[in-house]
Amino acid sequence: MARNTRELAQRPAVDPQDEPSAEWGWHGGFPKGMVIAGWVSVFILLAMIIGNHTGRVENLWLIGIALVMALGLVLHSVRKRTAWRR
Repeated sequence: MARNTRELAQRPAVDPQDEPSAEWGWHGGFPKGMVIAGWVSVFILLAMIIGNHTGRVENLWLIGIALVMALGLVLHSVRKRTAWRR
């Protein structure tokens, strides 16, 4: 991180061709938003079980996909929590 304006002026400019978002100042992602959207998706998949299904195959797919997504979200949070130890 730059401590003064001289260090800030010496930084290389980012070419908008390489990173179009740099032109308007956005460089990050939405890590909290991604996790929230993931859990909302898991709950939506599980809510889709309620309905007028005649077979159980749809329910198995919904539960399976929801479990894989939930496992991925839990592993992501564990990896994020222990990232400083590696």
